[in-house]
Amino acid sequence: MDTHRLTVVQCALDPARAAAFWSGLLALPGGGRGATEVPGDERRPTLRFVPGSPAGREHDGFHLHVLTADEDDLRATVDLVLRTGGRHLDVGRRPDERHVVLADPEGYPFCVLPPGGTFLAGSGRLAEVTCDGHRATGLFWSAALDRPLVWDRDGETAVETAPEGGTKISWGGPPVAAPPATAAKWLELVVDDPAAERERLLAAGAGALPDVADGTVRLTDPDGFVLRVSRAP
Repeated sequence: MDTHRLTVVQCALDPARAAAFWSGLLALPGGGRGATEVPGDERRPTLRFVPGSPAGREHDGFHLHVLTADEDDLRATVDLVLRTGGRHLDVGRRPDERHVVLADPEGYPFCVLPPGGTFLAGSGRLAEVTCDGHRATGLFWSAALDRPLVWDRDGETAVETAPEGGTKISWGGPPVAAPPATAAKWLELVVDDPAAERERLLAAGAGALPDVADGTVRLTDPDGFVLRVSRAP
């Protein structure tokens, strides 16, 4: 089977600034693809930022979770976000909720999580890509990534990036909002043979869309959110 490497792609008015923000937040080296990428590894997806407008796309399919080591780390992480161009978001959290909801410099929401619990144990600082999607979409991505479900309860599903753990990719179950007409962020599989992968994913339940000019394959998952398949460099 083809090697599947997951990339999280977000449109940005300033891709280099967005990459630098996330590189600093995750304490990871940046510089990939002309300083617009935070390279991943076998336990963590790549983050890539491409030119485009994020305006009005805050809830476009998924958002990221950053896990902290302790309460001091949580406070320091929030302070770092605010110093480097992020801001607080008011989403009506309950008083007992300890996570902090923030927006990056492009306006995309993400959560900074306190330590505790077992679900994200061993996930790393980029702990989770949490997506909109029914169980059928979780099952689809389990097949797409060739990774078993590590969570399957009450319509919620999740996989791990690598057999030994790493970033989790999760789908929250119903209710699922309709995807926007134009995607400003998407999940992308990087593979050796995009044409063959396209056929495999169509057979697994993907929907077809016209490919882009550079040959990158565009599809939709079972809930209608855009995904892409590109060729490994």
